[in-house]
Amino acid sequence: MARTPSFLAYVRRDVLLAYRRLGDTVAPLIFFTMVCTLVPLGLSPDPQRLSEIAPGIMWIMALLATLLSIERIFAFDFEDGSLEQLLIAPQLIALPVLAKIVAHWLVTGLPLTLLSPLLAMTLSLPTSAYPAMLLSLAIGSAYLSAVGAVGASLTVSLGRGGLLLPLLVVPLYMPIMIFGTATVFYAVDGLHWSGPLAAMGAMLCAALALCPLAAAAALRVTSA
Repeated sequence: MARTPSFLAYVRRDVLLAYRRLGDTVAPLIFFTMVCTLVPLGLSPDPQRLSEIAPGIMWIMALLATLLSIERIFAFDFEDGSLEQLLIAPQLIALPVLAKIVAHWLVTGLPLTLLSPLLAMTLSLPTSAYPAMLLSLAIGSAYLSAVGAVGASLTVSLGRGGLLLPLLVVPLYMPIMIFGTATVFYAVDGLHWSGPLAAMGAMLCAALALCPLAAAAALRVTSA
């Protein structure tokens, strides 16, 4: 009897596949870096003005960078036929879908989060807001990956989803972006930011519980 791959084995496989396509993997990071560094040149180098818009800029760019990579969660597996094998396998498909979400966050969301303090310096974000920014981006980028997986599963049979994928997921991204920017703004203003961060944590828990099931169901329909 064949041994069913473990959750960590699925995560490891997808992380390795992502780094074999290094150009596609680093493209969101390059986009995130370039746009954040161009903002002071395009708007104003005044530190006071930059610090006022830095939380919103960081979050918008993180969202757009995630959109650049979200369709690849299932696209390559669909193209090489491994997604079809996954769908007919006896194990619960929600488990490998959750592994793909985790792998996507490890190669996209986590690097964006770790890179954010360097870019926050170019936007004159106060250092007192760095912990709030790091935590909000870590939680928020995981939510973006989870919800994006549902959109990617609905458009995987279309090849490249084009504008359809952003139209599906951006409305669902708005709540997490609102609370994410609020968390950083609260920290900048010296207020307690645990409230919006807790709301983000609750949204992430709901997404991790529901999105793998929704994506698995969508994959069975769209790949039929």
